Amino acid sequence: MTRICTRWWLPLVMLCVIAPTMAQAQLAQKPTLQATPQAGVVSQGELRGTVQDDRGASLPGAVVSALGSITAFAVSDGEGRFVFRSLPYGPYLLRAHLQGYLPARARIVQVSNARTSWTLALARSDGSTSPSVLAAGIGGSGEEPVAAEPAGEEHDHDEVAWRLRHLKRSVLKDERGRGTGEPLLDDPLTNLARAVGSPVRLASSMFADLPINAQINLLTTTSFDRPQDLFSINAGTPQGVAYVSLVAPTADGEWTVRGTATQGDVSSWIVAGSYARRLSAQHRYEAGVSYSMQRYLGGNAEALNAVRDGARNVGSMYASDDWSLGSRVHIGYGGKYASYDYLTTDRGLISPHASVTVRPLLSDSLRLHAAVSHREIAPGAEEFIPPTTGLWLPPERTFSPVGHSGFIPERLDHLEVGAERELGRDIILGMRLFRQSVEDQIVTLFGAAAGVNTTVGHYVVGSAGNIEAYGWGASISRDVGDRFRTTIDYMQSDAQRTAESPSERGLLRVAPAVLRNSETIRTVTASMQSIVPVTLTRVMVLYRVSNAFADSLTEPGAGTRFDVQVNQQLPFLNFGGAQWEMLIAVRNAFREDLFDGSVYDELLVVRPPKRMLGGVTVRF
Repeated sequence: MTRICTRWWLPLVMLCVIAPTMAQAQLAQKPTLQATPQAGVVSQGELRGTVQDDRGASLPGAVVSALGSITAFAVSDGEGRFVFRSLPYGPYLLRAHLQGYLPARARIVQVSNARTSWTLALARSDGSTSPSVLAAGIGGSGEEPVAAEPAGEEHDHDEVAWRLRHLKRSVLKDERGRGTGEPLLDDPLTNLARAVGSPVRLASSMFADLPINAQINLLTTTSFDRPQDLFSINAGTPQGVAYVSLVAPTADGEWTVRGTATQGDVSSWIVAGSYARRLSAQHRYEAGVSYSMQRYLGGNAEALNAVRDGARNVGSMYASDDWSLGSRVHIGYGGKYASYDYLTTDRGLISPHASVTVRPLLSDSLRLHAAVSHREIAPGAEEFIPPTTGLWLPPERTFSPVGHSGFIPERLDHLEVGAERELGRDIILGMRLFRQSVEDQIVTLFGAAAGVNTTVGHYVVGSAGNIEAYGWGASISRDVGDRFRTTIDYMQSDAQRTAESPSERGLLRVAPAVLRNSETIRTVTASMQSIVPVTLTRVMVLYRVSNAFADSLTEPGAGTRFDVQVNQQLPFLNFGGAQWEMLIAVRNAFREDLFDGSVYDELLVVRPPKRMLGGVTVRF
């Protein structure tokens, strides 16, 4: 203990540098990555504003959406006001929709500690206009309607029908159809326009008339070790993934129902529902449940032997409560219960957490926080438990235990204190000290590292034993220009193994690098988020480097993890109130959230394959 404390002089000095007051006036708040991610303490801000018509009158009942690191919805009240609370810092695309009004031009806003108010203006639609189409065939934002069709012609007024009617006619077209002002019954273009346009218009009008927001993802995913494997049998079999989300916002909360499914050798699905309510400006609570199933129909003997009764089932429920005591103190607490039917013992796992954040001086940006949590998680939980952020994917990989030890859950106790404050207008510095006690640290082995002949879609799990870790971390976040937000996080920890693994013999045979007595871990994580205003392209890049990755089977060494995601809006496909996006993502990080959990969770994932994901997203 004395040896560890003597190594903490540097972080203690940095905390002393952060703490003193640097300015008498309050500094303008800027976006920052969560400075204390391991304990679930997230830097969150508030976004509020007013929806008005083109004459300045308030518009109640308008649905407002904020699209960024997460997607949130709100409904304007009787005075046209809306508010988003507990939004992670960063850029968001802000829109408003109301039946009978043209949609407002999307705005890019930054969410931070500062409570900035925004005004969204909607122009009334006279029912005779359609979304504008630019000369290049790109749909406009709805503020500049095109000229109406000539009198005497009655057509469907959606974009698909418009495009089909204005295609070049064939020279073989029957002359009897020219100049009559009536579409031919045998005209395939007209018939197709009516067949496609009417259902789309009907479906979009259903969502427009109801206070419901919907999102549909149609994606394809695969895994590979090397880029050339994409053109060989070594790559994972591509799988189609369908995702549907329905959000019903109310004046004081919102209901959410989500589901995702895939079919193939691994047939699986996840369904979840939640309800979040704001009782007041100082109090908010949320509760939800989820259920997931995986059934394997392939020929991998390892996977078949590990799946009991042909399927795996996982259910979970959670609840959280957040209080703001004035403008200086914020308290949050909650818990999660999950049941895994493939565990031999202790199938029910409980994970409580609590945190407090204090702002000593309103005239200063310094914030102090403390958090304590206990997390229990089963091997393979990443396949079943819905992520708090990022993409929803159903269970698409199979796994089996090392040797005959079975599936052993990991239990983590985490204690953390820290601080963050602004340095100038564009920089935020964060600092934290933490202690972790891990029982049965999970190890994940892919491919040849597992000692079995499997594809990249199967992995083997085991336990590395009990571990004690003490460490500190520092993060710096800065806005580069108006559209880029960058963050660098450094973490250093001294870890020591205090008990052997139940699967010690099997791991020594296939991957001895995951069994370590004591070491110093140094990890650097860099991230960048941006929204390009002209093309409305959202880019997220995360890159992690550490000296303790177990990618080598014999001894730990330097390694990297990355996660790249690009969302490109497709305005020329927007019709009937729908908004289309194209998604492309590539990552070799195994965990959905690299900052959540034990310091070893990602380090002891041996040779993870790259995962590629692509497809389209449609929002109504």
